[in-house]
Amino acid sequence: MELKDKVIVVTGGGRGLGRAMALELASQGAKLALADLSQEDLDTTVGLCMEKGVEARAYICNVAKEEDVEKMFADVVADFGTLNGLVNNAGVTRDGLFLKVDRETGKVAKKMSMDQWNLVMDVNLTGTFLCAREAAAQMIDLGTEGCIINISSISRSGNMGQTNYTATKAGVEAMAVTWAKELARYGIRAASIAPGYIGTEMVMSMKPEALDKIAAGIPAKRLGKPEEIAKTVTFILENDYISGRCFEVDGGLRI
Repeated sequence: MELKDKVIVVTGGGRGLGRAMALELASQGAKLALADLSQEDLDTTVGLCMEKGVEARAYICNVAKEEDVEKMFADVVADFGTLNGLVNNAGVTRDGLFLKVDRETGKVAKKMSMDQWNLVMDVNLTGTFLCAREAAAQMIDLGTEGCIINISSISRSGNMGQTNYTATKAGVEAMAVTWAKELARYGIRAASIAPGYIGTEMVMSMKPEALDKIAAGIPAKRLGKPEEIAKTVTFILENDYISGRCFEVDGGLRI
């Protein structure tokens, strides 16, 4: 896909990885439809994209709500006239042990709550499903070819304290494979990216000693840069023979 003048939706586009993706795509000449919950964050990212000479618009959207997602994609098509791609980047974490056992008594002291489970499922899994469904429906009705990219994680293979997050990130990878098979007949591709530890604002706010410990365990001996994930998005969108695959971008952490 030649990205110049193509319309790409990025969820969670207000900051972090979403902002890096938006700026990378803008540098390739794409038009950006950015979805998030913070108007302030969206306005900042939209402004940065427009500085690169491309059209960019902001959409307040809770990806876990069907009516929000349906309206957002309808608005995007009404505003831009078409749709060519989606990056399912919006996501949350609510980490905690599956069960926490009191060392003194040997009894279960705490359980992962349903609130922790449901929020992560609603945003990461249901939100990804809803956005991809509406994006694909619009592309098919418009007769345009396109690509859907889900942001998974190396945690999809299992990570302590992340039962909920792990389940969703395994799920979004599997959904991308399914959509690649189902949607190929309509000229729509699907793939996923599994980042390792990336130096987003949230991660970099950790204590320096904690960051040093994380980096020491990565073969590349450093955290990834948001721009490196963004360039992987561009690579997938531009290569029309990529579909159904998950790209691990983790500095060799999961060798």
